[in-house]
Amino acid sequence: MGGATAWVRGSQWYPLPMLLVISTGVSGRAPAENVTDDQCLIWNERGHLSKRKGRKMKFLLLIAFIHFLPQCTGKPLSLDEHQHCHQQTFKEIKREIAGYSDIAKAIINLAVYGNAQNRSYERLARFVDAIGPRLSGSKNLEMAIKYMFSVLQEDSLENVHLEPVKVPHWERGEESAMMLAPRNHSIVILGLGSSVATPPEGITAEVLVVTSFDELHKRAQDAKGKIVVYNQPFISYEETVKYRLLGAVEAGKVGAVASLIRSVASFSINSPHTGWQQYQSDVPKIPTACISMEDAEMMARMSSRGTRIVVTLKMEAKTYPDTGSFNTVAEIVGSKYPEQIVLVSGHLDSWDVGQGAMDDGGGAFISWEALSLIKDLGLRPKRTLRLVLWTAEEAGGVGAEQYYQLHKGNISNFDIVMESDSGTFMPMGLAFTGSDKARAILKEIMQLLQPINVTNIYENGGETDTEYWVRDGVPGASLRDDISKYFWFHHTQGDTMTVQDPNQMNLCAAVWTVVSYVIADMEEMLPRN
Repeated sequence: MGGATAWVRGSQWYPLPMLLVISTGVSGRAPAENVTDDQCLIWNERGHLSKRKGRKMKFLLLIAFIHFLPQCTGKPLSLDEHQHCHQQTFKEIKREIAGYSDIAKAIINLAVYGNAQNRSYERLARFVDAIGPRLSGSKNLEMAIKYMFSVLQEDSLENVHLEPVKVPHWERGEESAMMLAPRNHSIVILGLGSSVATPPEGITAEVLVVTSFDELHKRAQDAKGKIVVYNQPFISYEETVKYRLLGAVEAGKVGAVASLIRSVASFSINSPHTGWQQYQSDVPKIPTACISMEDAEMMARMSSRGTRIVVTLKMEAKTYPDTGSFNTVAEIVGSKYPEQIVLVSGHLDSWDVGQGAMDDGGGAFISWEALSLIKDLGLRPKRTLRLVLWTAEEAGGVGAEQYYQLHKGNISNFDIVMESDSGTFMPMGLAFTGSDKARAILKEIMQLLQPINVTNIYENGGETDTEYWVRDGVPGASLRDDISKYFWFHHTQGDTMTVQDPNQMNLCAAVWTVVSYVIADMEEMLPRN
């Protein structure tokens, strides 16, 4: 025991600081020797057991022993703490979760059928109709943050505040693309985020159509001085988005003068889809934009027939110095463990087309709705429920990364981080990343949602803004809904309130609220690996 003193109880020895003692009249006989009721055992610093008389001394030393006992604080227990604090068995946890059945039903009834029905939809409609799209660094995003700061205060939420960050500022300006040969045809484009501009007169060049990076590099000699058009097939967003992200870089490596990328989408009505792209410092920066599936396929057909295609591309895109912005925060402060955090979130910024209602207005507003529903029911969970509306997610999770850097010193107090950023269509369940024990607990929590038949658990619960925490072991969850039409509207002019459905948003809000409240109110934090 390294020379430390110890308390003898039954047949177990407990290391204690200095000369802590306990009365055998309270704790039972020591195995080493008989001790009368008015005596107490001390394991002294010389390693010997000795008897001390006096009830007063026993009382004082008992107080000292209690002082040094570890305190149970609602966190998962360490190995040392297991000796002194009771950790719930899974059976006890299941019983605890089942006890939230009535609260879960009350949340569902209020969100889906009660006075809060359609509230998140109506709040979102007012917001996007008043503000419009909200690109990182724009005046619209600044107005959106001020708007949310005001309405969160009006909703009587606690600790409403703004946390400053620096974000990218890029503007697309005027842009156009015109096919000159084999015929005149106006190509609909959307410049990709961080793209450089063309010269004022534009770039006029022949087109090289390819279907993959491999084909591009095999035809590298043909690409020099041309506009590369990517007509890659859509496999999945995760697989296909690399062409949007790196298309300009790969084309620049082989001497192309610009790149046009088939929109990363499963369906199109001649609608280009924008998004962020990345340059590399050692590769020439060339202008880049996305085009519709229809135009990409048309040029591919023309090229396969040996037809020469010429296009003029004009873009006024400009990148400005990083500018100030804010993550927007509001809370319901915990009643028992206020320092511990259950975080619910969505991102407030959007692309500069459409209204940003789906991506990610819906996720941001069901996260606000979660706090509103809990407040309306007069509930206050044991842990703090924190709403964060991220800024500059579309620029690569910029606001969230700075939030993480600011708060990661408190990472042990983050119980779970949740973000909704894949639409608020018909909910199917939750995606989750965490320990097996935490997943088993979440499965039990999802059973509380049987009244609306949303009980499934999926893999990969991290999102762009929460992935920093999930990588460091904090459990992460994201809303899983029917995204069969999500990429029809993603990053397009079509991302408007017309995409949103009030009944589906009600159900999403109910799921988000039940899960976040129960986790915030359970006696113990979710176990980590």
